[in-house]
Amino acid sequence: MDISTDFMRRIAHAAAAETLPRFRSQGTVTNKLAGSFDPVTEADREAERVIRTLISSEYPEHGILGEEHGSQNLTSRHVWVIDPIDGTRAFISGIPVWGTLVGLTVDGDAVAGMMSQPFTGELFYANASGSHYEGPGGPRRLATRKTTGLAQATLFTTTPALFKGDARKRYDQFETRVQLARYGTDCYAFAMLAAGSIDIVADPGLKPYDIVALIPLIEKAGGVVTTFEGGPAEKGGDILAAATPELHAAAMAALRG
Repeated sequence: MDISTDFMRRIAHAAAAETLPRFRSQGTVTNKLAGSFDPVTEADREAERVIRTLISSEYPEHGILGEEHGSQNLTSRHVWVIDPIDGTRAFISGIPVWGTLVGLTVDGDAVAGMMSQPFTGELFYANASGSHYEGPGGPRRLATRKTTGLAQATLFTTTPALFKGDARKRYDQFETRVQLARYGTDCYAFAMLAAGSIDIVADPGLKPYDIVALIPLIEKAGGVVTTFEGGPAEKGGDILAAATPELHAAAMAALRG
């Protein structure tokens, strides 16, 4: 099925009404994970609430999987996957590299998705018509770069600290083979890959709501998204995205040692 651009804009607008007034407002932050730090804010909860309301109104028979408010009707062929604020750490730090992620799977495959960054006024989305951008500079169709070699590539990861044990050693060696490596930006890095600004994103330990919305955004722009082992990315895990099939194969080989 196709999801209209108008519906994605409506989701982005509704979520922004909950997130933007709370951004840089020094609101209350709750830690969801004992012994570590997994922050959640009122903005996360309220943005997901309004997104779920819109989806349930438009597609009452569809399932929903959300980071903050759980799941419903996951036996449906059509399941929406929501991360109301991907990059909550950036959000509470006042850095505008977080985004609202909403994706749709059909029979387990990601077919449409969007990333909205309301502070910068940007919407990245993918549906049956392709992968697109709306925001500063005007609307345009997205296309990944044509980079095929690691030596010419720009790599992003949230932080090398997420790679543990031997995986960290392999990542450190991998990083020495690329032209430029940068850290942070969560979902924004994947959007920049789809937009043709960077070439590789390697992020271990992602959940479905961290990646489902971004899969069609990258694939319909010409890129490749899988696990580090080359499997489907829809269920999360250690995720590798690259601008071209050739670059993806080279990066996957490097990360696997």
